[in-house]
Amino acid sequence: MSRPFPRIPAAVARQEATCMCRTGRACSTFAPGHALHLVPARLADADPAEWIDAVVTEVSAETGEIELMSWSGAERFSLWNGAGAASDASPGDPVAYHRRHGVLAVGSRRFNALSLV
Repeated sequence: MSRPFPRIPAAVARQEATCMCRTGRACSTFAPGHALHLVPARLADADPAEWIDAVVTEVSAETGEIELMSWSGAERFSLWNGAGAASDASPGDPVAYHRRHGVLAVGSRRFNALSLV
């Protein structure tokens, strides 16, 4: 007769999940600010009227924070992205931000952006 496998204690299954972007790898979650899922990317593309043209004012590649100002200067945005948006953007770069779906376009790349304000 074979012995049953030992039970894994419940505490092991309750450990806090950590995204891979914290260890320098690609994001393993689609939470706001992490990897961009296909659905919000497509929804943002299907709603072109809500894109806001902006310029990057500050970038911190260490923290992943990006500060934007709209072209009109009327709005400022403070965003966070753990998937590398801060590495791709530089102060003065033109970008586009879709507030409703949290998508930031830097050049031809799209990122999932978490609004900090």
